[in-house]
Amino acid sequence: MKKHLVLAVALAAAALPALTYAKDHRQDQEAARALLLQGKILPLVRILAIGARAVPGNVVEVELKRHGSQFIYELKILARNGGLREIELDARTGKVLLIEVEDD
Repeated sequence: MKKHLVLAVALAAAALPALTYAKDHRQDQEAARALLLQGKILPLVRILAIGARAVPGNVVEVELKRHGSQFIYELKILARNGGLREIELDARTGKVLLIEVEDD
């Protein structure tokens, strides 16, 4: 289990969160860091742990999106059965908002 979490963290770090309102990766990173420091979003490692409990597998993509005043982490996970799942989590609380089957 620990090995899977380490792999998920490594993959997520490589996929750096993308904010839809920012123009480039540097702005995205600075905006995400500011939101984290302000307590408006949870750290990515915590979000990955919540996602792994909801859908065990390997994280292949991570995005941080803004919907109005709410921030949403969107994770794409290659589930253990080989299917692709998309999970949306409230970025502030970690609450799972949606688990969607992409394909099987």
